[in-house]
Amino acid sequence: QVQLVESGGGLVQPGGSLRLSCAASGSIFSIYAMGWFRQAPGKQRELVAVKTSGGTTNYADSVKGRFTISRDNAKNTVYLQMNSLKPEDTAVYYCTAHRRSWNQPDYWGQGTQVTVSS
Repeated sequence: QVQLVESGGGLVQPGGSLRLSCAASGSIFSIYAMGWFRQAPGKQRELVAVKTSGGTTNYADSVKGRFTISRDNAKNTVYLQMNSLKPEDTAVYYCTAHRRSWNQPDYWGQGTQVTVSS
């Protein structure tokens, strides 16, 4: 089992920045990739960004050029730096850990709210 604990959400004005953090514990050796998904009210959950243990990254088209995912393997932590935030980025953001596939999470964090509003 892998446990994921997120932090860093909050309220920010359009154009602002936030950084989300996610610390993983438990069976860390089984993790192939870590990432972030989000779910906005009334919408389906969607992939935001994912990074594999080999360093390959994937981003949703809507966040390319604005969001950056990074991992600190020594700390078993993944980060999501979000810049130039837009109201449509408002959602609950979930940290994910993947054992085999970059687009199929096996573990989910509890979620952290990000609200972009003036």
